[in-house]
This record gives sequence, structure tokens and C-alpha cells, in this order.
Amino acid sequence: MADALPSGLSKLALYDYFLHAPTAKAILDDHGQILQFNEAFERLTNRLNRSEFKQILPEDEAQKFTQAFNDLRAECRAKQSTVNAPPLALTLRLSDTVKSASAYLTALYVDAASAPIFILQLIDQTEQKNLEARFAHSQKMQAVGQLAGGVAHDFNNLLTAMIGFCDLLLMRHPAGDPSFADIMQVKQNANRAANLVRQLLAFSRKQTLQPKVLDIGDVLAEISNLIRRLIGESIHMELVHGRGVGSVLADQGQLEQVIINLAVNARDAMSGGGTLKIATSHAHIASHHQADSRLIAPSDEDVLQPGDYVLIEITDSGTGIDPAIIKNIFEPFYSTKEVGSGTGLGLSTCYGIVKQTGGYMFVRSTPGVGTSFYVYLKQVGAQQTEQEASPEFSGEHSAQDLTGKAKILLVEDETPVRIFAARALRNKGYEVVEADSGDTALEMFPKHADSIDLIISDVVMPGTTGPNMILQLEKHYPEIMARTPVVFISGYAEDAFADSFGSDREFQFLAKPFTLKQLAGKVKEVLSAAVSTAH
Repeated sequence: MADALPSGLSKLALYDYFLHAPTAKAILDDHGQILQFNEAFERLTNRLNRSEFKQILPEDEAQKFTQAFNDLRAECRAKQSTVNAPPLALTLRLSDTVKSASAYLTALYVDAASAPIFILQLIDQTEQKNLEARFAHSQKMQAVGQLAGGVAHDFNNLLTAMIGFCDLLLMRHPAGDPSFADIMQVKQNANRAANLVRQLLAFSRKQTLQPKVLDIGDVLAEISNLIRRLIGESIHMELVHGRGVGSVLADQGQLEQVIINLAVNARDAMSGGGTLKIATSHAHIASHHQADSRLIAPSDEDVLQPGDYVLIEITDSGTGIDPAIIKNIFEPFYSTKEVGSGTGLGLSTCYGIVKQTGGYMFVRSTPGVGTSFYVYLKQVGAQQTEQEASPEFSGEHSAQDLTGKAKILLVEDETPVRIFAARALRNKGYEVVEADSGDTALEMFPKHADSIDLIISDVVMPGTTGPNMILQLEKHYPEIMARTPVVFISGYAEDAFADSFGSDREFQFLAKPFTLKQLAGKVKEVLSAAVSTAH
């Protein structure tokens, strides 16, 4: 280190650097009082006018800063030399915001006759801390989503068997039989469990949607009477339909669930009565920054993209939401209701459905005034037909006759599901060849290749998955597979299809859990379509 300053570098120049340095710097006296600070320090602390820096710190951090300052002062005097203290992570509580900063204290020893001079440097860490928090939150939500999706998939296999065997029992114990009521109780509770599983899948965004072009006005008209019954007579409901709103591409059942969930939440916030307003309008977003800054998104990554949207606003005149918790309301299992009054999955389910549909969801609330939820769904053109929207069938069949004479290859690794499905199809007149895995099906296929009329396969299986099995069959038996339709069954399958089978391929799908009627209806529908295509 040079003993002398370079020529031309005066004390005035050093002081000028102190004032205009890019990092926040302040000079403290022997008692921690602020003597002077530079422009960067002024900007970071919002024109701090307090003499003691620790006054803008939380109590515990103020004590930590004081201790570090006292230790530094004692060390400086003992060594009679310049000393640096270890960095401190501090929270700056300012008049209009809270910031995070790393603080560096340096004691400058001049001479034995003078007290040390202390330099405080602050580096703004607010954005970095926010990024770390968002990343941690994203990882947590991803982990919960993966857990929810995996649990839901396993439960759907169990529920398929439960509901299926109930249907088989009901064939032998129809209405009037002493066992009929007991069997129906089991089936109804299994269906309730299936609804909870669908919520888990909606949160994890791994449910299989059946989108079609919808007019929001028609959807609201269909469920308006149900909403009125749910909210009760003490709450007045207003429906306001905008002009030229346009259509959206969405799963009608899931969209109705979003609206109903939000309406029920609004009802719970208006225990003493009030007004529920549901309004639709067209929204044109020209830039990323056009959305109302007062709207709070479930995640900081949810930035409304430019484009044309159908906006659904659901507003209540209830108690409102505390600003301290409003960012948490979309998290799974978070609930402000009493124990036993809700699962905490309502809003996270709504958010998952809207996100999987390609839309956005926001909230705005004022305590004591009310809350508004805003659902933005992408507007689709009139030329986009329902056939273009989704290649999937509903799994139900309008015809009463669900019998048939075709030969079906059933591939399912879950034994109870396979047993139920095979018995159900045989009861309808079909010949069924069973395989307990994709590898087994590949071994068996050559023996039955010429006589197989339909393949029903699970998607996720140990070893060769359903989509990969079909790809191998298409490779080795292209002519046979060209005329053999395939129905995939799974608790969730959209990701598997997108990754393994290709979204541009035609496929039929039946979501678990399914009933005997849904399974037979899907088979009848697909085989009828195959016959029509052949002719």
C-alpha cells in the first residue's frame, strides 16, 4: 500500500467521493449518533432525520447493532488501529416501507488523543431477499403440488375400485333390496372423496380438463339459481353482463366450481347479510403494466400478459381480508374459517383451475368494506369450435344400450381396478384380455393382434408406461394400430401425454375414478366412432 496519496487527490476529493459514492455511507460519533451521511444513504433510508440509526431498527436488531458497535469501539481502542466488524443483516423500518440491508461497520483510529470515527455502510438487499422468499415459496408450492398430485393419483385408483364394485353390487341389489341403501351410502361417500381428490388435482394442476368454447353469460345463467340457494335469502345477488364479452375456452364443470367456490366464500364473509355482485366484461390489456396496481396476485410471477380477456368480477360487501394475510389466502390448507368449516383448499383450487386454463386470478380487499376477486380468461375467436377445442369425449353415452361384442385389451397395473373394469365389460358382452403391465401387454399382443378391437390402458405404470407401450405397438404393428382405437385411463394424465405421447396425437381419455356406466359408455362411444370412420 502506498504511503502517500497520489498527486492531486486531496481531502476535498475524498469527501466528494464520500458524498457521491454509489453505496450508502454514514459517519457516526463515539455514541452511535449520525453525524453525516451521503446521497445514497439518504435515498436508502428515505431521508432519515433521526440522529440515531438504531431508531429505525426493530428492537431486537437495535440491540444487536448496539452490541456490535460497542464491541467494535472497544476493540479499536484496545488495538489502537482501524477495525472492521462482521457484517450484520438488518431490517430498516421506514415510514412507508420495510427494507433489508447488509450493514458494515468500520472504526477508523486517528490517534490516541481522539475518539475513533465510525463509518457505517449499507447495501440494499431488499430485492435479493424478495427473490429468495419467492424462490422458497415457489419450491414449497411445487413440493406440495407434487405431493397432492401423487396422493390424488393413488386415491383415484382406490376410489375407482370402490365406486366400481359398488356399481357391480347394485346390479345384484337394486332399489328395494335391503342392501341397496347401504351400498348407496358407500358409493355416495366415495364420490365425496372423489370431489376432494379433484380439488387436490386442481391445486397441483394435474387434472384432466375437457375444455370447450363457452359463453360466460350462459354459464352464469345455468348456475345462478344454485348460487342463490347457496348464499341464502339474507344476501342480495346481482348479475351484470357486459356487452361484447366474447367466449372462453374452458372446462365448464371446473369453471362453475371456481365461481361457486368464490360465491360461497363471499357468503361466509357476509354472515349478517349483504350484496354479492357477479359482473362480466371484456378486458383488453395492451401492456404488462396496465392491470390495476391494487390487485394482488397469488404469486409475484403472475403478470397479466397483453391480450383480450373475459373478466369475471365477484364482489361482496363483507368483512374484507386483513392485509397481513391476504397473500396467504391462495395457499393450500390455509383457512381463516373455524376448524371443521373448511379444508382450506377452496381458493387454491380456484387458482389451480384458472392457471391450468391459461388465465389469471387477482384479489382486492378493504377491511370492513368488502372483497373482489378478478378472474381473467383468454378470449377466443368465434371461429374456434368445440371440436377444435378438445378431442376428448365426456365418458358418458346417450344410448341406453351399452352392450357390445368387441374384443378389448385391458392394461392396468392396479389389480382391483383391473378386476372391476374386466368384470364390468364382460357383463356388457365384451371379450376382455387382461394385462397387468405395459411389458406384459407387449408380450401378449402378438397372440391377439388380429382380433383386438380396442385397447384400454392406464397411463402411469411400472416399467413401460401406457403411452410408450402404444408407441411401440404402432412401430411394430402400424397397420393394425391404425385401425385400433385406444382409450387411456388415469387419475391424471395430461403431463404424461404431453411429454410421452405428444399433444398432436389423437387419443381418447377416461378420468379416474369412473363408474361402470361411464366405462361402458366410453367403450360404446369409441367403438361406434371407429366403425363409422371405417365405413
